[in-house]
Amino acid sequence: MPFLPTISTFFIVLSAVLVAIGWRFILKGKPKAHKKTMISAAVSALLFFIIYVSRTVFIGNTSFGGPEDIEIYYTIFLIFHIVLATTSAIFGVVTITLALKRKIRIHRKIGPVTSVIWFFSAVTGVMVYLLLYIIYDGGQTTSMIKAILGG
Repeated sequence: MPFLPTISTFFIVLSAVLVAIGWRFILKGKPKAHKKTMISAAVSALLFFIIYVSRTVFIGNTSFGGPEDIEIYYTIFLIFHIVLATTSAIFGVVTITLALKRKIRIHRKIGPVTSVIWFFSAVTGVMVYLLLYIIYDGGQTTSMIKAILGG
């Protein structure tokens, strides 16, 4: 099991679980618990992002190592995940910003949408992890720095 991808995947799963718990808190009328849990979810997502970007820059991205006949399906799925992850990150920042600025009416409208997109992003992220590192052996990994500097 690869160390950094496993750790970063743990943080994104933790973030999704915390979002679900935070959503439950607000439905039960516990805004303080909701706020603390959602901030914890955001910190967990940020830790994922820091690990992911650091790994991408210094170690590199791992290519798909599974059978060639399903690589196109993996690639389409990966693109879908990237779109979801990017969308959920943008929605997440906006949703948190609205809450912190006390624009609760708008926050309440987009919060559930953000959460659902976040859940799908987390699930597809776990699937990418499983396909790259557990179900199949990972393909080649090349550092962005090595790729840029030609090393």
